[in-house]
Amino acid sequence: MATLAQEKAGLPGSTVLDRIGNTPLVRLERLTAGMPGVQILGKAEWTNPGGSVKDRAASAIVLEALRREELCPGRRLLDATSGNTGIAYAMLGAALAFPVTLCMPSNVSPERKRILQAYGADIVWTDPAESSDGAIRKARELARDPQYFYADQYSNEANWRAHYHGTGVEILEQTHARVTHFVAGLGTSGTFMGVARRLKEANPAIQCISMQPDSPFHGLEGLKHMPTSIVPAIYDPALADRNLEVETEAAYAMARRLARTEGLLVGISAAAAVVAAQQIAEEESAQGREATIVTVLPDAADKYLSERFWEE
Repeated sequence: MATLAQEKAGLPGSTVLDRIGNTPLVRLERLTAGMPGVQILGKAEWTNPGGSVKDRAASAIVLEALRREELCPGRRLLDATSGNTGIAYAMLGAALAFPVTLCMPSNVSPERKRILQAYGADIVWTDPAESSDGAIRKARELARDPQYFYADQYSNEANWRAHYHGTGVEILEQTHARVTHFVAGLGTSGTFMGVARRLKEANPAIQCISMQPDSPFHGLEGLKHMPTSIVPAIYDPALADRNLEVETEAAYAMARRLARTEGLLVGISAAAAVVAAQQIAEEESAQGREATIVTVLPDAADKYLSERFWEE
């Protein structure tokens, strides 16, 4: 694998950075059976090298920090995460030779814990009852120590810019600018913020719909119930044309349905996004309108296979 220095020198060799982005769109055909002119397309973000959409934001944050020399020899990258961004940081830390410390709720899936261990990241476990907010508070506490570069994905503008310059452009190109609706879940909100801004610039008529859990007590790992959470500094609710709430059980049911009828094993937040996308599809079909609905499938199911809902 090429080093960062070699990359800067323009020498040949593919790194994990080269493989981030340009993910395919997958058509979810059976969900729109009987809805002529309506299609749901999912951005298959598990094809990123770290296995999730968070590779995009993490790489943008890391490269900007390296450019500004905020992440330099002798400093550790620090951030709060519910899992996928942490995995992306850990992967990049291993590839680019910088240490990583992550604050994370202790109830994340066993698969995520093993992946982070494999990459060699240091983990500070936080109270699961406090969800991602507890991890954020712990990271802010640790960030007082100058050994850390606090990446702060919830406030870092590089987060949403990664999607403005990457994901949003890809969606326009892959749909030949025919996308009519965009649906994405809210965690850090970076994916929705960046893509919505880019799509609205291209065509203000594109409907951008945000999605979040319907309750503060939910099982949609990686997503935030904004009314009861620490709201990310990068989040602007005015960008959404609508906001939909999804029940945890509906997401679990959709994950099983996608596996058994579409042949797609997706993560819980991806399934929740599809629940919201299908609601939009049904509304558009009922009105006799054609629609190209694009949603983001943040990751695959490999990090959730120990969850009991698969057996229900």
